Amino acid sequence: MKIYTRGGDDGTTGLYFGGRVAKSAEPVEVNGAVDEAQATLGWARSLSEPGSRLNELLITLERDLWVLMAEVATLPANRHKLVAEKSLVTPGMIVRLENEIDALSGEIEMPKEFVVPGETQLSAALDVARTVIRRAERVAVGYPLEDSVVNAYLNRLSDLAWTMARWAEGPHHRTARVHD
Repeated sequence: MKIYTRGGDDGTTGLYFGGRVAKSAEPVEVNGAVDEAQATLGWARSLSEPGSRLNELLITLERDLWVLMAEVATLPANRHKLVAEKSLVTPGMIVRLENEIDALSGEIEMPKEFVVPGETQLSAALDVARTVIRRAERVAVGYPLEDSVVNAYLNRLSDLAWTMARWAEGPHHRTARVHD
């Protein structure tokens, strides 16, 4: 199978369930930003221990972003074809993020001051992911989807990335750095 199709040579791209839009169209801009966010989560995952709690969580989040991008890449007339948690972000997916935030937060003492990123390579990568996710959220807010929780998902995902970064700093950073 060839990687190139030549279909986008005219400056358009195909959407999920059909239709084409300009590569500069809002849903493509949103998905471009989300694609970058997904790649940064993948970079963070590459720095985590294979099979670890964080590694498995990051894989799940990367897959969730495929769901989000499918929803964004669907014309309003085709939204009825979306399938919950396969191509449509659900409130339950947000609750899962909140549960992860709560679980990780319960294991660390949260910083009481601004955090200077870079304690570890993994936490720094997660902080980069957080900032890219925040940018994706800012772009997505400009492309409102009717009856969608995409923006809430991205908002919570950035909170989770921040929490994972603090958690990834390790046990020796979890309490000692808060009071320095």
